[in-house]
This record gives sequence, structure tokens and C-alpha cells, in this order.
Amino acid sequence: MSNSFDVVVIGAGPAGYIAAIRASQHGMKVACIDEWKNRDGKNAFGGTCLNAGCIPSKALLESSELFHRAQHEFKKHGITTGDVAMDVTAMQKRRAGIVRQLTGGIAGLFKANNIKGLVGHGKLLAGKKVEFMPVNGDVEVIDAEHVILGSGSAPIELGVAPFDGEKIVDSWDAIEFDAVPGSLGVIGAGVIGLELGSVWARLGATVTIIEALDDFLFMADRDVAAVAAKDFKKQGLDIRLGAKMTSAKAGKTGVIVEYEDKEGTHSIEVEKLVVAVGRRPFTDGLLADDSGIQLDDHGFVVVDDECRTRVKGVYAVGDCVRGPMLAHKGSEEGVMVADLIAGELAEVNYSVIPSVIYTAPEIAWVGKTEEEVQASGRPYKTGSFPFAANGRAKALGQTSGMVKVISASDDDEILGIHIVGPMAGELISEAVLAMEFSASTEDLQRTIHAHPSLAESIHEAALAADNRALNYINRP
Repeated sequence: MSNSFDVVVIGAGPAGYIAAIRASQHGMKVACIDEWKNRDGKNAFGGTCLNAGCIPSKALLESSELFHRAQHEFKKHGITTGDVAMDVTAMQKRRAGIVRQLTGGIAGLFKANNIKGLVGHGKLLAGKKVEFMPVNGDVEVIDAEHVILGSGSAPIELGVAPFDGEKIVDSWDAIEFDAVPGSLGVIGAGVIGLELGSVWARLGATVTIIEALDDFLFMADRDVAAVAAKDFKKQGLDIRLGAKMTSAKAGKTGVIVEYEDKEGTHSIEVEKLVVAVGRRPFTDGLLADDSGIQLDDHGFVVVDDECRTRVKGVYAVGDCVRGPMLAHKGSEEGVMVADLIAGELAEVNYSVIPSVIYTAPEIAWVGKTEEEVQASGRPYKTGSFPFAANGRAKALGQTSGMVKVISASDDDEILGIHIVGPMAGELISEAVLAMEFSASTEDLQRTIHAHPSLAESIHEAALAADNRALNYINRP
């Protein structure tokens, strides 16, 4: 193997592998190093997202939602199925197959783009040299003109609830359960906790979610969070807010979880406990002491707005740097960095990064919440439209939720769009595009939307901001 490359990327997750492909498109000689190993002992590209996060969780969410709908909704459509059963083994086989296809696809993309995919551990040394320790073979030192660090993140482990891989588990293990637990405890009511809790609750588990914060979905708009909370309660998710776990002890039959809230100390027993309190940047063994790279107090690689580290020619992207830990944010940073290395102008618009929670109903937003706009002091207006008044939502039988548009009162600029309801993760793309081009509320009002469509709810919410909704009684 040649020991000299124009660009060496450490990490083949959504940030790293995209950076590698983009750099290769610019005609550069590229290598990408990754050491990910799945539970079966096999190495694979794709990082957490493809192997143990975004993709497998969405596969399980889809399977479990179809099962739930067959049980509770098909009859309304005139569909008689008889007794419906879930084969967890078949469901998990489907999930694993999807993961294999996509991770194998990255290997194919590397080959098509003449990228050297290296399986093993990469460490940045001084002078932009990279130590590569292959899974099988001798350690090599690679010279790089440019290095991109994309090492990703790992689940946060709590001292009071250490992972044992069986009863007290992280999000990865929770995706790979081979049977539905009778009872499931989840620590953390964030994106991961809600999605995993939803999967296993639909399949029959009694789910209790313990959240230390007093506000449900503190990062989302309050109106949207309130609608979602009611839906989750109807679905049987027992979400306990302002509850801080103090201990978790695994025994023969399950896990004893103790927590405190304003009413005192409580104890519950669950068959399995998922700890989903967030993720930390993964930089274990990534940097030599003399690499010159700086980490902040939380372990993130310190970078500027263009993902440059303090060492010239070394960049860092994705979960190991500041900003939301989202695959699409990391991918765009990878593209930006590769373009900058190639001498092109490039940037990431961090103010319009969408967030999505793939529960049912889905929750998605981009831009500022009403609370954030209010705190900024900028005069604003809001408009909302319920899916209950949308024809397509009624036809789908999914009428819970709403669209909320927040705009400036002075120049009509859209400041934020928040959705809770069917296909929110798809609908939010229109909002992102509108805000990327600094659209006004009037721009959305004058854009023709297909009928009947869920997207009409965005149109109506924009109209409602000026008390002009056409298919709903305005309530100023």
C-alpha cells in the first residue's frame, strides 16, 4: 500500500465516508480508516448511524408501527386479519439485512470512487502523519497532506448504571433484543429513548421512561411538545419527568431502578433497562500526545466554523465536534471540508439544520422555537394548522398533530417551522429549503401545494400566521 495520500479520513460514519467521497470527486488520492466491529465480530463501514443507530432503529420503528396498525387500525379500513402476531426473529433478520446492504454499499462507493478503505484503528500523530493499526497486520505510518477526523460518538454510561450488555444496556443492545421484554425501563426521554421506547411498547412491553428534566422535549417548541406528550400517554408510554435515577441494580429476574422526584424516592423493577441519556464524542486513542489537537472540557475536538482544528491541514467533522449530533449535519460538514481542501468556497448553514424524532406521530423542526424567538426580543407572529383539518391526513387515519410557523413581524422572514404529525420527517424538508433561501411567510402562502397532501398543512399554517387560513377557523 502506498503510504502517502492527499487526504486521510479517520472514521467511516456519515461524516467521514461522505468527506472521503467528496474529496475523491475533486481528484484527490484518499484513504478512509475505520475500526467499527459489529456484534457478530465482523467489521463494517457506516459507523453508529448505519450499524447501530439511525438505520436499524428506523427499520424497527417501521416494523413495530405496521404491527400496531394491523392490531388497532386495519379494522377501521374494513381490513380483517384475524389474530396478528410478531415474529421478532424475522423482524430482526430484516433489520440486519438492511444494515448489511447499506454498509456494503459504502464499500462499493469506496471502490467506485478509488478510495482506499482501510479496516483498523487510525491515530493522528504529529506532522499530519497517521498511524494505522490494521485488524490483521503490522502497524503502518501514513503521510497525509490533509487529515479529516470523523471519529463519531459513543453512548454515555452512567456510574450508577454501568452497562452489562444483558439487563442494563445501551441503545445498540436495545436495538438487538431477540425477544420482547415484559417490562422495559428507559433512562432519558430524548430522541433515542422515545424511539426505542416506542418500538418495544408497540410490540407489547410495558415501558417506563424516566427523565431528569422537568420539561418534556425541552429542545422542541412547547406547543409541539405538548401535543406529542398527550399522544405518547395515549399509547401507554409512562413518562416520568423531573425524575433522577439514583441507582440501578441487575438481579436474576430484572433490574431494580431507584429514582428521586419532588415527591420523594421511588423504586421500580423492569426486565431490561436502556440507558439513553445522550452521547459523548468518541476520541479514544484518536490523538497522539504531540498531535497538537485541542479538546474542549466536554471532549469535543475544538474547531472553527469551517471545521478547522488548531493544526493547519487537519479538520474534524461530525459528532466529535460542536453542534448537534446528527448524521446529516456531519455529512454536510464532510462535504464542506472536502470542498475547502479543494480550494472551493463552502459553508454549512448551522441555523437551518432539521431535527426529527421518528415516533408516531413524528416530530420535526427547523429554526427557532417560539420561546427562543420571544427571548430574542424580535417581534414575531405565529400560525398553526391541525392535521385534523387536512384531507390527506383524514384519509390516512393519522389526524393527530399540527404544523406551526413562526415568522418575524417586521420583514415576514420565516424563523422556525415545527411539525408533529404524519410524515413530519419528510415534510420538514420544504421548511428547510424555504429557510435556506430566507423565504417569507408570504412566499409559502403563494406557493401552490398539491391537493390533497399533507404539505397543504404547511401552506395553511403560513396563511394562519396572517389570519388567512382557508380550511380552518382562524383563532387570533
